[in-house]
Amino acid sequence: MEVPGGSLLFFGFMAALFGVFAVSYGRRLLTVLHTVRRGVRTTGECSKVEYPDRDSDAKDHYFVFRTADGREVEFKDLAGWTMSKGAQVTVAYDPADPERTATIAGRDNWAPIRLGLVVTVGCGLACLVFLILLFHELTG
Repeated sequence: MEVPGGSLLFFGFMAALFGVFAVSYGRRLLTVLHTVRRGVRTTGECSKVEYPDRDSDAKDHYFVFRTADGREVEFKDLAGWTMSKGAQVTVAYDPADPERTATIAGRDNWAPIRLGLVVTVGCGLACLVFLILLFHELTG
C-alpha cells in the first residue's frame, strides 16, 4: 500500500535534514577558519575520549585549555587521529567567545578543517540530490 504524497514528504524531509546539517557544519567550518587565521593561540590538552556508540570505532575527543583571563574552557572538536587523555595540543580561540570558537585546528593539524569540509560538502550534495528527486516527483 502506497501513501499518497509519501515520496514527496520523504524527499522534502531528507532535503531539509541534509540542508540543516550542511548549513550547521558550514557555519562551524567558517568559524574554525576565522579562528585559525585570527584567533589567540595557547596550549591545551585532551581531557577525555568517549565512545558514543559501543558498536562503532568513532570517538569523541574533548579538550581543555585556560584563557588569558584564567578561565578554564572545555570543548569537543574533530580529531584526525586517536589521542589519549593528556595529549598536548595547540588551541586557537576568539577571546570574545572561547566556548563557541575553540579549535585544535592549525598549522600542524588540519583534521578539523578537512573533516568539516567533507561533512559540509557531503551533506550539501545529499541535500541537492534530494531536492532534484523532489523536483522530479513534483514535475512527473
